[in-house]
Amino acid sequence: MSRALLELRGLVRRFGGLNAVDQVTLEVSAREICALIGPNGAGKTTLVNLIAGSLVPDSGSIWFDSEDVTALPVHARASRGLTRSFQIVSIFPRLSVTDNAWLAIQGAHADRMAWRSRDPVRPEKIVALLERCGLADRRHQAAGTLSHGDQRRLELALAMASQPRLLLLDEPMAGIGPGETESIARLIEDAARQAAVILVEHDMDTVFRLAHRVVVLQQGRVIANGSPEEVRRDPDVRRAYLGEAESA
Repeated sequence: MSRALLELRGLVRRFGGLNAVDQVTLEVSAREICALIGPNGAGKTTLVNLIAGSLVPDSGSIWFDSEDVTALPVHARASRGLTRSFQIVSIFPRLSVTDNAWLAIQGAHADRMAWRSRDPVRPEKIVALLERCGLADRRHQAAGTLSHGDQRRLELALAMASQPRLLLLDEPMAGIGPGETESIARLIEDAARQAAVILVEHDMDTVFRLAHRVVVLQQGRVIANGSPEEVRRDPDVRRAYLGEAESA
């Protein structure tokens, strides 16, 4: 495997007397889809928040492209190509689909001086972004009137507008019906052609289909880390999580 893009070294995050993330060490390579799974309360979202920078670890370090980013805030990590989406859809619901796309593309270049005057958003960029998520024919529609699945697809496309190097996806299938899951999965596969993806997801069919590697958390600790087939066969994982899911 190529040199790691992201390295987590002994991460610990406590809430009171609870170790929500407990000595997590992990590497993620460029264009790898790494799925984080585990029971509710296993520490998955806390770990994503640590990687994104919205939480600070109590100990351990986070390295992105060989740079220690442990102390960097969210915006500084984003400027280096580390982007995330949330469990709750994050779009501008009153703006049109086109305006959402325009803002995403503009934001991707916000660090450039006098950006508007030098390089305005070209219509073909907006069209290409909306075609990517299959929403070009609804470009004049208010984003808040789209179906939940379409809003999720738009959010993913907006995240990709910044051309991230690492994309953190926190339950992108949440609230999605079976008929819409396939289009979201294709977008995630498309994203992985240019970026590493860390995927937190409860839909095990999606996880084992998309992930190159699966990391299982339980009570803040990594109890398995391997290929989908290796993890599927792991007896500790079956007892701790997969068996529970199958009997629920």
